Amino acid sequence: MDSLTHAALGACLGEVMLSRKIGKRALLWGALAQNLPDIDVVAALWLSPDQNLLVHRGGTHSFLFALALAVLLSLLARRKYRDRPVPWNQFFGFFLVQLLVHDLLDTCNAYGTGLLEPFSQERFSFHLLYVADPLFTLWPCLGLIALLLLRNSNPKRTYWALAGLVPAVVYLGYAFLNKQQISQQIEASLAKQQIPYSDYFVTPTPFNNWLWYAVVATENGYQIGHRSVFAEKAVPTEFTFFPKREELLRFAVDPGEVQELKRFAHGYYTVERWNDTLVFNVLRYGQMQGWQDPKARFTFHYFLSPAGVDNRLVMQRGRAKGWNRESLQRMKIAIFGPPPEKAHSAMP
Repeated sequence: MDSLTHAALGACLGEVMLSRKIGKRALLWGALAQNLPDIDVVAALWLSPDQNLLVHRGGTHSFLFALALAVLLSLLARRKYRDRPVPWNQFFGFFLVQLLVHDLLDTCNAYGTGLLEPFSQERFSFHLLYVADPLFTLWPCLGLIALLLLRNSNPKRTYWALAGLVPAVVYLGYAFLNKQQISQQIEASLAKQQIPYSDYFVTPTPFNNWLWYAVVATENGYQIGHRSVFAEKAVPTEFTFFPKREELLRFAVDPGEVQELKRFAHGYYTVERWNDTLVFNVLRYGQMQGWQDPKARFTFHYFLSPAGVDNRLVMQRGRAKGWNRESLQRMKIAIFGPPPEKAHSAMP
């Protein structure tokens, strides 16, 4: 998730778990601890882009790192507040919860989190939330604002902390139910259209939990479609086929780079040529407004050749490309359908 969400959640947890002992400073400690696993972003300063993709949300997001860092932070905090009646185990529980919440929350979106590193390279991704979802972030932020404004002695502080935490947990449950509904409808669409497949996944589109992106693995490529939670069950999902084109990888300049990208893609990738440029697409991150253009390019596109092409912003360059007022309106229509008068005029 984004840093603002982590900070706000950490502050609300800090209020509940530690504020009675150290006051509003618990908010700061919580916000700081919640963001510490993302210290791995500094690795981008010396790693190549393909290596950095697997380092991010790797070791610093593991259970082992959370345990070790919680011990270290507890020792530092206990030394700083030696004049306060806060036992070491309370600090340890506080920091461990903060770090684990960060790690587990990151598993809710598409990137993948290395919870078991260094013992396993498996990445966990449950595809429940987009990396930035305003309806999820809203509640912790409101809680944090209230906590910053209220005095330490105000009895409503706990209420506002819980007001920041409980709706966020409820929203996660709502996202889970949405995913279950979309998955069932995608499977029904595939059966109705008699599309053979080996596996599939669904994940939310940007900034919402109502319009979902589906990728279905077939023998030679992928069927890709979008579906709203408000779509009628009887209406099948429309799919567009994208060939995998594995054979193009023989033209890649660096075979090691290709292997890193395959690991990162979890098997969901296509290869294509854009004029003289060889491109590796990781499908987990969706298309550039694919709900309005089924053949749109993929958000994550990594340039394999020619050599020297800049891939440093590979995670960001496609996310906001082409967004404007019209594209937001198109997303609204994809979610809720056309306005009644337009829907009526479109009927035969």
